[in-house]
Amino acid sequence: MTDIAKGSAGWLDAVKPYVQKAPLGAFFLGISSGFPYAMIGATLTTRLAQDGIDKKAVTAFTLAFLVYNLKFLWAWVVDGVRLPVIGRLGQRVSWLIVAGLLVMAAVANLALVDPATGLLQTAYAAILVGAAGATFDIVIDAYRIETLKPEQLGVGSGMSQYGWRIGSVAAGALALVLAARIGWHGAYLACAVFALPAMLTGLVLGEPERHREPTARRGMGEVWQSIAGPLVEFFRRRGAWLVLLFILLHKIGDTLANLTFRLLFDDMGYSNDEIAVYDVGIGFWAYLIGIFVGGVLYARMGMKRSVLVSLLLMGVSNFSFALLAALGKSNWGMAGAIGFENFASGIGGVTVVAYFSALCDLRFTAAQYALISAAASIVGRFLTGTTAGAMIERFGYVDFYLLTTALAMPGIVLFWLMMRAGLIDASVGTAASDQPAA
Repeated sequence: MTDIAKGSAGWLDAVKPYVQKAPLGAFFLGISSGFPYAMIGATLTTRLAQDGIDKKAVTAFTLAFLVYNLKFLWAWVVDGVRLPVIGRLGQRVSWLIVAGLLVMAAVANLALVDPATGLLQTAYAAILVGAAGATFDIVIDAYRIETLKPEQLGVGSGMSQYGWRIGSVAAGALALVLAARIGWHGAYLACAVFALPAMLTGLVLGEPERHREPTARRGMGEVWQSIAGPLVEFFRRRGAWLVLLFILLHKIGDTLANLTFRLLFDDMGYSNDEIAVYDVGIGFWAYLIGIFVGGVLYARMGMKRSVLVSLLLMGVSNFSFALLAALGKSNWGMAGAIGFENFASGIGGVTVVAYFSALCDLRFTAAQYALISAAASIVGRFLTGTTAGAMIERFGYVDFYLLTTALAMPGIVLFWLMMRAGLIDASVGTAASDQPAA
């Protein structure tokens, strides 16, 4: 074989995992997963700030994200309750359709409220979007993990993150552009169509082959088992409590910082168009590059070392916003800070999500991943909603972002200690294996 032929074969081998149907499905699932987050995240923050709502009230709205952190409370329903009529499509596919319709309805409801005259009604509407989006995420994550083979978890996580970023950025950018032209009501209504890719993916790919029913449910005992079973199985593993502690700690600083960026940009005087170009645009491409690099690191370094590298980068990235706040308004400074933060988040989106996916037992995919993903950001979201606005007003943006940088360190140290103790390998579930659970 010639060098050119060898190079072509090597290139095709590298690309092939990304164009297989399961990773492609993960991409479209990610698109739909990302858009509800954008609707009650940066987009709603901008909308509230432009309506003259004070910082404490704006950051309090991030408590709507706490609904995502409570999704493990009803994730067992997605695992075990068969929907009437539409349930014939399959457990996962039927729930994808229903949850997608709920998200579209909730976003349409948020479109119809006016924060300037009905702040409480806006809060209720945001919580409804959070609840519907969280339910959508429960199904999407379970469908993704069960559709991917063990060797596809890294690639699938990367494709899912590509989709998530495209969905959140496209919905956020579309909302900003349309809001400047037709108002926020029309902008939110237009964005509701981003629920469709996941629903269509379920219909095209069908029910996952690796989906396993835990038990037949005939009475209250079986219902209780469907609720307690996922927790009992997880906490029987060696070092499970330390794993949970890591999940709780690893993203505190990153979550606390990310949900306040738009307040910083608004106070620094950036326009909607500047935010769309430098925040959404530059951040989008930096995130995509980060995902690619994350895939390379995961393949070359393995799960453990690649996760550790991504944690270090994500921790340091918050420091760039302290520099931006100290520097003052600068388009290049904003591009650099956003670029570095999104590059680091892209790497973590592959490596950390792949690790979290590998933690699941396939009998309880929806419930266990809901617990893991909810725990991953609950502390940071709670702190953002209750204290972030007050801390910014008291300490200023520079010291606030320095604090978020320091808060990343405990998670990094804990993961390193878990690596040395062998707890990372001991913590994975059957999602990382072709063998069924005992």
